[in-house]
Amino acid sequence: MIKKTVTDVNEALAGVKDGMTFMLGGFGLCGIPENAIKALVKLNIKDITCISNNAGVDDFGLGLLLQKHQIRKMISSYVGENDEFERQMLSGELEVELTPQGTLAEKCKAAQGGFPAFFTPAGYGTEVAEGKETREFDGKMYVLEEAFKADFSFVKAWKGDEAGNLIFKGTARNFNPCMCGAAKITVAEVEELVPVGELDPNQIHVPGIFVQRIFQGQRYEKRIEQRTVRKKI
Repeated sequence: MIKKTVTDVNEALAGVKDGMTFMLGGFGLCGIPENAIKALVKLNIKDITCISNNAGVDDFGLGLLLQKHQIRKMISSYVGENDEFERQMLSGELEVELTPQGTLAEKCKAAQGGFPAFFTPAGYGTEVAEGKETREFDGKMYVLEEAFKADFSFVKAWKGDEAGNLIFKGTARNFNPCMCGAAKITVAEVEELVPVGELDPNQIHVPGIFVQRIFQGQRYEKRIEQRTVRKKI
């Protein structure tokens, strides 16, 4: 029987080194690999490149890595609510490669599927296309985008089994699925880890073939970036 479980987050991060490129799932603070991020902070690795839709907030998510200047380069689509991210970008302390959100997702999917590159109309005629090959198809111009190359993908799922099969809950099914299998090693942290056979095959979002290591995470905060409520009448 295939078993991909590791005892904890520290074992899951075995082989992580300075200068590596990491993919990190999540959208805003929804579905981010909280345990993996905190462990990366404690490891004090440096000069890393992070591929993520955004960079959390100042004191949570990838913002924790930014606080300690562990990230050399961010590849993302949104600066968002992170003031430190914005400050480091504008001051030149942090290299930032802003990528259209759809292109970011497709670059992950291309890596996942084993495709080296793809053509997209997004970004043609803008800074996004500078230095890249462009080509016309049926009278429309497209930009050649290369698939991402990452050492590790860190994703977070609601439930998974010992073979690495994953189920995501609600909007946590964002960038997590397309980052599975898109790096040399995919590490999945889950809220609930079950034996093989307990998951309904029809409910599985990502099969275990895309996951190399899986562990049960602890103490998820699941913060909300901005909570908006109706005023009392």
